[in-house]
Amino acid sequence: MNTRRTFLKSAAAALAPHVMGQNARRPSIVFILLDDLGYGEFGCYGQKQILTPNVDRFATQSIRYTDCYAGAAVCAPSRSVLMTGLHTGHTSVRANAGTIPLRPDPEDRTVAQLLKESGYTTALFGKWGLGDFGSTGTPDKKGFDEYYGFLHQVHPHNYYTDFLWRNGKKEVLSGNLDGKKTQYAADLIFEASVDFLKKQRRDKPYFLYVPTTLPHANYEAPDTAPYTNRNWPEVEKTYAAMITRADRHIGALLDALKQSGDEENTIVFITSDNGAPDGEGHKLEFFRGNGQLRGQKGQLYEGGIRVPMLVRWPGKIRAGAVSDLPWGFVDFLPTAAAIAAVEAPRNLDGISMLDALRSGLTARDRPPRFLYWEFYGFNANQNELRKNTFSQAARWGDWKAVRRPGAPLELYNLRTDLGETNDVAAQQPDLARKLDQFIASAHTEPRPHNTGSMQFIR
Repeated sequence: MNTRRTFLKSAAAALAPHVMGQNARRPSIVFILLDDLGYGEFGCYGQKQILTPNVDRFATQSIRYTDCYAGAAVCAPSRSVLMTGLHTGHTSVRANAGTIPLRPDPEDRTVAQLLKESGYTTALFGKWGLGDFGSTGTPDKKGFDEYYGFLHQVHPHNYYTDFLWRNGKKEVLSGNLDGKKTQYAADLIFEASVDFLKKQRRDKPYFLYVPTTLPHANYEAPDTAPYTNRNWPEVEKTYAAMITRADRHIGALLDALKQSGDEENTIVFITSDNGAPDGEGHKLEFFRGNGQLRGQKGQLYEGGIRVPMLVRWPGKIRAGAVSDLPWGFVDFLPTAAAIAAVEAPRNLDGISMLDALRSGLTARDRPPRFLYWEFYGFNANQNELRKNTFSQAARWGDWKAVRRPGAPLELYNLRTDLGETNDVAAQQPDLARKLDQFIASAHTEPRPHNTGSMQFIR
């Protein structure tokens, strides 16, 4: 047994009593991540037209966060932040480049690696997006005992794909060959996640990561129920049906967890990887997908990065609580480490939220802290980040700063201006300077990757 693993197990033994009691088994962790679901697309976050009864019921059993943030405004860097506990000024995957992988351990150490080394069974079902086949960043090299789904982030745009990856091997979907469309990838992935839950022993903790592709484009589904007869454009019927389908999947997963008898010793997170988009025929304003927030996926205004976040842990988190405490994906790794009673790596940008979860802390219960995001586009022809698209944003307390390419810093008071309509940088020069200095200090230049081809391996 190597020295690091010995240390982690010793740390677990020492810290465990503070988390769950002297003799109890450590908690399991389930993290459900939707893809491109907007801040306002669950009923419990104000949605009036799309039905999400399972998530809404889950919200009554959970703490609902109003000011939680994705790791980035697009999926790959957002997932990189989630896995590494480093914000986009430091994490290695900075853009939706398709084949940029997480770096080899120990440069990019993930939450799955940390938990696996401390004795957790780890599994991923869904869209990975942090390393294609043969790269340094495939799930098996990043701490997952098993995985099923998509590796490359472009591959899941086809819900009727001809194959999925299972533990490093292609699994052909014969029902989708020769133009047929009989095997819906999102259904297969959730069924696999339910099967995983059914196989787990109650005497060993697990980390189950379920990054579904729903409701990301392409907008296609086996049917448009229960919206078939609505007087809506067909694409909006399909979009709503995809969200409701994800809700049914979540309900089935939660039912399996309850039937396992391990519900009370499992903490469950439900969120989205970034804000909702406009395009592919779908109109963002049709369902007001990002609620009152300005912007959308790919932008660092609130509509691009603020996401729903529900966290349930029976008996440990007060059911039905609502908190405005700002936090985000950058905090998941240290939080999971605290839940598992292991020591998190040093020099993370995130902090543990365990005490905040258990105590229901709100924004007034903690001093302000800085949160940071940046955004790059990617030039596929040149295989490089597009520097002319570089944007940055930061939050400190009620204040939010945004710097767009070639433009002066913008400053908003989110407490009084949630829609970011009134730039007060000129009226608040000291605050603007404070956030500007933090933004400058948070960024490090991304190191080059050997990204290879933009074409995913078929």
